[in-house]
Amino acid sequence: MGTRQRVAITGMGTVNPLAHSMPETWSRLIAGESGIGRITRFDTVGLGLTVHIAGEVKHFDPTDSMDARAARRMDRFCQLAVAAAIEAVRDARLVIGEQNRDDIAVLFATGAGGITTIIDQEAIRLSKGANRVSPLTVPALMPNAAAGQIGLLLGVRSMGMALASACASSNDAIGMAMAAIQLGWAKTVITGGSEVALLPLAIASFSNMGALSTKYNDEPQRASRPFDRERDGFVLSEMGTALVLEDLEEAQRRGAWIWAEVAGYGASMDAHHLVAPPPDGNGAVRAMRAALANAGMDPSEIDYISAHGTSTPLNDRAETVAIKEVFGEHAARVPISSIKSMVGHSAGGCGALEAAACAYAIQEGVLPPTINYEHPDPECDLDYVPNTARRTAIRSALSNNFGFGGHNSCIVLRQIDWLID
Repeated sequence: MGTRQRVAITGMGTVNPLAHSMPETWSRLIAGESGIGRITRFDTVGLGLTVHIAGEVKHFDPTDSMDARAARRMDRFCQLAVAAAIEAVRDARLVIGEQNRDDIAVLFATGAGGITTIIDQEAIRLSKGANRVSPLTVPALMPNAAAGQIGLLLGVRSMGMALASACASSNDAIGMAMAAIQLGWAKTVITGGSEVALLPLAIASFSNMGALSTKYNDEPQRASRPFDRERDGFVLSEMGTALVLEDLEEAQRRGAWIWAEVAGYGASMDAHHLVAPPPDGNGAVRAMRAALANAGMDPSEIDYISAHGTSTPLNDRAETVAIKEVFGEHAARVPISSIKSMVGHSAGGCGALEAAACAYAIQEGVLPPTINYEHPDPECDLDYVPNTARRTAIRSALSNNFGFGGHNSCIVLRQIDWLID
């Protein structure tokens, strides 16, 4: 490991189907609550959709975090990102001013960016004419809008960019933020991910490819059931989550509270299929091993795995196979859970919330459960922390995210008092 700079998480914020803050989200996660419900934003039956459920963010008012004029200039994915970033900076007790604004970067992820704006403005063009299209359409739809708006509203001026690798996007953003600090490109990075794709077009497409759950329209909270034998697809959701990452020495110097260390990052590509994982989980295996090697850790040192756990038949089986390959005999002992069972799957937004949940688990010694685990699957036969949170000492965690395109991304978090040789 040498003298590589260590990177700390000092702040976290989120807006998701369970809550509009990280403390409330954590309370509901460990209580095993579900944020999945009937879609209220549009008439799924009238539109002929076969999927009627999702993880909607309820009662969100962007003006609680920003002024109305700024909010009107943003797509919803950007509003969630900004609200989460403001909470994360507040949680980090990070004061931004002339003395540090040039050392604070923003690396923020999304899978689809401002897809809501694209669809809304094209509808306006078709119905009312080209001259009625908003001049703010492009600034709102671009994937880097979240990074740009966070930088603009918080006044930070180091590097800023968007990262997009489908469902692996947030982990990639966190990994790149860690690297940016270690390489000296920034001292502090606001990172995370946001996604809002709860639209008839996206639901129809995912449904037609057989990716979404359709069996539980009348029981929405039972629909997301990772690793359960009766799983039939993921539940689409929306969310934005932000983390403040800092050089550990700088954070300690200013007396910041340290949630956890981002200790390792690994990524790979499957080169197998655009939307399906290889049955042997080879890409996931390589990403997990790369993250562990980057952290300088042995698989036996991992106390908890935050699974990608989408609730699809193919993914959960392949992830189980991959975990067994990487962890060997330890695979049967290490607890694994998927919070997607409670918040659904938000592509570019999911990894950041899962990383934040890992940091809470490390601090509080509680593992969030995999709810709706009712029917054991002989092909998914590990310890998935079924249905009820578990209190146990956790010093380290591996968080997995795998995305369409064959992208695999894993990060390792651990207690800040971990000794480095």
